[in-house]
Amino acid sequence: MRRYAGDDVRHIVVITGARAPRRRSRLAPRRAPEPEVEVTRATVVEAAPLADPPGWLDRASGADGEALRAEALALVNRAVAAQRVATADPRAADADAARALAARVGYGSGEQVAEGEWLQARELPPAGGRPRRSATLSPQERVAAVLSGRDVVLACEELALRARGDLDQGRTREAALQARAALDAALAELEGWREHRDVAERLAELACHRDAIAAVAAAALRGGLSSEDRAAVASALERLEAALRARAAP
Repeated sequence: MRRYAGDDVRHIVVITGARAPRRRSRLAPRRAPEPEVEVTRATVVEAAPLADPPGWLDRASGADGEALRAEALALVNRAVAAQRVATADPRAADADAARALAARVGYGSGEQVAEGEWLQARELPPAGGRPRRSATLSPQERVAAVLSGRDVVLACEELALRARGDLDQGRTREAALQARAALDAALAELEGWREHRDVAERLAELACHRDAIAAVAAAALRGGLSSEDRAAVASALERLEAALRARAAP
């Protein structure tokens, strides 16, 4: 991987297959061991050799671990995005650290890392920590409500999720365009819930962001966005997500 044509190689991404035990929900009862399943292993390799591999590993598995994981994940998702667009496959989803079976940092010889292996490695703790039981059950309750016809999924919810995914992966132009569509849809769809909780106040708040997001989306059509534009998208998206949570709250 290079930052642009003609740049030095910065990283190498190796995608290989592996087998692992089927992942079991933390809330599911224990049963007999599940059969192994095929999983994908992505290895991000720094092109420049390490000056002090053991010292680097100490830092990488400690204070620098989260930053390295985020950087590696961004590079993997850059490859996923290229694959998604090149194959015109809308179902190719970004990789998510929270869904990984394991995340490791390590070092090795050129031959080892080219095969996705290492000489020494350490496992990083799960991304995001262990979810609370209440946080796990609450989405399940809404799924049940949607499937039973007691609730509906709004178009603005899907659009907001796409905008959040683009923003989190650094696709700021795409995030701005998705955020504008999500905001316009929310202002129309949430009218039906105006009397629910504080949705009326949320709608007024969202309306204040409409002109700013429209301007940023127009700028996104012309090219890259400034840091102020990106902040405007992030702010509007956060308020939209808050409004959607208010709408879905009992």
